[in-house]
Amino acid sequence: MELLFITLGGVILGLGARYFLPNRDRHGVVLIPAIGAAVSAVVWVGLTWLGWAWDGGWIWVVTLVVTAAVVVIADLIIGRTRKQHDQRRLEALLSRNIPVPG
Repeated sequence: MELLFITLGGVILGLGARYFLPNRDRHGVVLIPAIGAAVSAVVWVGLTWLGWAWDGGWIWVVTLVVTAAVVVIADLIIGRTRKQHDQRRLEALLSRNIPVPG
């Protein structure tokens, strides 16, 4: 049951990163929340395998802090990479004299 709660927390952190950080127009609606869910679940399971008690406070804090850091970094990197890729693609299309819709 705790794994479900921590995964939901990862989704919520991902949604927060999606809507409070720039570049939300550079990736899909579900991508960053899905990364948050996956990271929180993996970190939680990893910490429980290391012997951290699921009813202890530190496992919650560490999992949510790591998840928050990963979703922020992922959002910024994906947005920047996508922007650069889109710019290169536009320049390639314009250099071929192909009309760009819009």
